[in-house]
Amino acid sequence: MSRVAKYPVKLPSGVDITLEGDQLSVKGGQGELSMTIHSDVAVGQEDGQLTFQPSESARSWAMVGTTRALVQNLVTGVSEGFSRSLEINGVGYRAQANGQTLNLTLGFSHPVEYQLPEGVTAETPKNTTIVLKSADKQKLGQVAAEIRAFRPPEPYKGKGIRYGDEQIRRKEAKKK
Repeated sequence: MSRVAKYPVKLPSGVDITLEGDQLSVKGGQGELSMTIHSDVAVGQEDGQLTFQPSESARSWAMVGTTRALVQNLVTGVSEGFSRSLEINGVGYRAQANGQTLNLTLGFSHPVEYQLPEGVTAETPKNTTIVLKSADKQKLGQVAAEIRAFRPPEPYKGKGIRYGDEQIRRKEAKKK
């Protein structure tokens, strides 16, 4: 039985919910997001909050908890938005944001140009820091993972792209 599913999702002011059949759309100050509700989940709206109830199947409590977490991410995304920070370590490694293009110099023989998808923005406060922002948490995480995959951090010197809150376990060099 899911403990997450027992708590309702509170709707902040300025967020509108539209529930038509199994399609849920959330509209707020940061944009509009939508998702399809699983058939084992019943969603109810009352007093500025959403409640979730399972059907009769055995796996429905798990789906209720997952659906509640996804809906909470939609509501938080359209009201506040999400951000993810990436840090670049290495001599000569740097990044520069130009509109929807992110130019990366990562020690390859060519510069890497990453085209940001619709709904994700990038800022480079320093040339070794990238701040990604979006209302969609799933898309933001996917973009951060794709950028990190260009040059993942290596364990000996720590060179590469890492998440802002990631700790790299360093290995000791080979001894003679």
